[in-house]
Amino acid sequence: MSRIDGRENCQLRPIEILPGINKFAEGSCLIRCGNTHVLCCASVEDRTPPHVPEGTGWVTAEYSMLPRANRERSKRDVAKLKLSPRSAEIQRLVGRSLRACVDMEKLGEHTITIDCDVLQGDGGTRTASVTGGYVALCLAVKKLMADGVLVENPLIDSVAAVSAGIVNDELLLDLCYEEDSSAQVDLNCVMTGAGGLVELQGTGEGRAFTIAEQRALVDLCAKGIGEIQAIQKRVLEG
Repeated sequence: MSRIDGRENCQLRPIEILPGINKFAEGSCLIRCGNTHVLCCASVEDRTPPHVPEGTGWVTAEYSMLPRANRERSKRDVAKLKLSPRSAEIQRLVGRSLRACVDMEKLGEHTITIDCDVLQGDGGTRTASVTGGYVALCLAVKKLMADGVLVENPLIDSVAAVSAGIVNDELLLDLCYEEDSSAQVDLNCVMTGAGGLVELQGTGEGRAFTIAEQRALVDLCAKGIGEIQAIQKRVLEG
């Protein structure tokens, strides 16, 4: 099939990560995955939530979409006096994903919060938030080490994410909105740099899918995530 933006089935959208986009945050970046743009900011606090064991740290995330990030204006969560179920689910995913690459004992009694604000959404906002959130987290840790707050690097791996799906019975990598909205199967994949799976979210939107199809989608995501991790590495080493 011919994709709406002319990509090959196994091709990522153009990805750009601009680090240090916020002068006040300990770590930040703007990630652009095609027409999906997410601002990721890492903030450090010298305290931890009550449930965290003494002497260890915590990494968490918050996620929100600006009212005009979509094709039609949406209400802010604060206007509804509660977090939308979708935002709550996504920020838990981002937090879990980032904690997978951190040694909490080496982080010490610090909390790093990653704020992911979608400026423009065209599919894949949650996966872009994980990918950009990792870069913001790395930059915050780098600053903590440069300032002498941390003695050892608490980052034990990298993490990135991408989507894949089945549209018109064809496997596609990195779905844009039009593809995602018509997908028979939608799958989000989070992986570490070592190739470990952190999370899979697969849904048969239009039909059930087989185990073989799931494996093929994961393999497609693994290919894309490898390319994304190379971009992350270049940005962080730049």
